[in-house]
Amino acid sequence: MSDTIERVKCLIIGSGPAGYTAAIYASRADLKPVMYTGMEPGGQLTTTTEVDNFPGYPQGIDGPKMMMDLQEQAERFGTEVRIGMITEVDFSKQVGGIHKACVDNSKWIEAESVIISTGATAKYLGLPSEQRLRGGGVSACAVCDGFFYKGQDVAIVGGGDTAAEEATYLANICNKVTMLVRKDYMKASKAMQHRVENTKNIDLRYNTEVDEILGEQVVEGLRMVNNQTGEKEEIPITGFFVAIGHKPNTDIFKDWLDMDGTGYVITQPKSTKTNIPGVFASGDVQDKIYRQAVTAAGTGCMAALDAERYLAEIETEEDIQKPQTRPETV
Repeated sequence: MSDTIERVKCLIIGSGPAGYTAAIYASRADLKPVMYTGMEPGGQLTTTTEVDNFPGYPQGIDGPKMMMDLQEQAERFGTEVRIGMITEVDFSKQVGGIHKACVDNSKWIEAESVIISTGATAKYLGLPSEQRLRGGGVSACAVCDGFFYKGQDVAIVGGGDTAAEEATYLANICNKVTMLVRKDYMKASKAMQHRVENTKNIDLRYNTEVDEILGEQVVEGLRMVNNQTGEKEEIPITGFFVAIGHKPNTDIFKDWLDMDGTGYVITQPKSTKTNIPGVFASGDVQDKIYRQAVTAAGTGCMAALDAERYLAEIETEEDIQKPQTRPETV
């Protein structure tokens, strides 16, 4: 472990739309932010072939290219982007305290403010065919990618509120939606269940699991299996959506930050402030409802503004507490 400890004004943990937007605003506010990108620089959008719903790209844009654009913009204003993983933190609970973060288990860095933008990771089934076809018809976000399957037959797996909501969303634009629920009941709320059951072009299959997603380069079909009878069936589809939940990337913060039962960071209403002074959370790490690039970017902006105001208040308080010296009189 290195004995040299670097001090920065604003540390941004994680990249993606939230982190890069926070970096743009923080650097323009002269906070001289340092960003550590994490294991997946650019976040979930780096696995998306085309982003069609982010403002400012009328023709759509490739996900990785969009992240490169955001990084370039952040760096243009002075953000220092570093490849590395924050593996441990030691936050101060005092207003104006110095926070510490360990990079790759080897170096500690000190920060006057911290913006957490580590995002959330979509849960997948773990099938080799599923992993192979990610970006080729397999998606974990119907709102993001459903438009590309307008008028086509698709399938979705999941039984909770998110799955039900995304199934009905897809039903509005797709020809047919086959919905696979592993158990003999849905975990979704009664209202969402009724909505699914009353949507004519949703084919609801209970006790059904995915056996294989068919296709070499793109999704061409689905082989499903009834887990009670063992009976298998193949159907033609062009899109496959996974809606079995997300895991927020918050494990290293569990001893420090207030979180809900599933690990999402709790922030103060209409704010990105956490329970630790000077530590702010933005993007999917604190948003389990919308989970869109544009909303993540919005909270990234908020986090940078919150950090700027926090540091300004600290500096003002320090100036007030400085001892006043009177000029000598002759």
